[in-house]
Amino acid sequence: MSSNANARTGAPPTMERVPTPVGTAGITWYPAHGTARAAALLGHGSATGVESPDLQSLAASLPRRGVTVALVTQPYRLSRTRTGADEASLDAAWTALWPRAADLGVPVISGGRSAGSQVACRTAQRLGAHAVLALAYPLLGPGSPAELLATGRPTLVVQGTADPFGRADQFPALPAGIELVEVPAANHTYGTPNAIPRSVTMDLITDATAEWIERRLEQA
Repeated sequence: MSSNANARTGAPPTMERVPTPVGTAGITWYPAHGTARAAALLGHGSATGVESPDLQSLAASLPRRGVTVALVTQPYRLSRTRTGADEASLDAAWTALWPRAADLGVPVISGGRSAGSQVACRTAQRLGAHAVLALAYPLLGPGSPAELLATGRPTLVVQGTADPFGRADQFPALPAGIELVEVPAANHTYGTPNAIPRSVTMDLITDATAEWIERRLEQA
């Protein structure tokens, strides 16, 4: 079944397996409700897959706002090996998958969480991404301020204030094209103390992302 057709018609989520130079990757499509206004191609981190709560929350909420979401499972995770988890392999797989989203004919937001956000940052300008969404960007390693600042595209960083890989207050001064949203008390997986319900944190992430995408589309 064609994933692009599903994305256009608002069909239920479907999983597509796609060959890449470094192995078979997966794309799970969550079609926009009605006519798609944009698409978000989102990758997972190194410790979790597309089942992570933040990616799942975006996949559940953004389609209602006219954004098709495509969650990418990198080949190494699909094959359950660590072969192909290096930067070059991750970028090569992402590049091979990009046309699946670009062929929808709408602006494509490139993004992901942690390692997935790094892939988006490294490839956004070359692939022609409309914008970059960086969830839990690992600023203190393996990411870097230089990598983040070099996206060449409008970028939204959604960062926990208790993230050990880089708290929101540890980011450098950011240029006008890069926005930073703080998630109170959240760690690298957006976990928070019991006093803050998970739903509150996820709503903050999805609402901030949706509002930012809306502004990006208005300025297109």
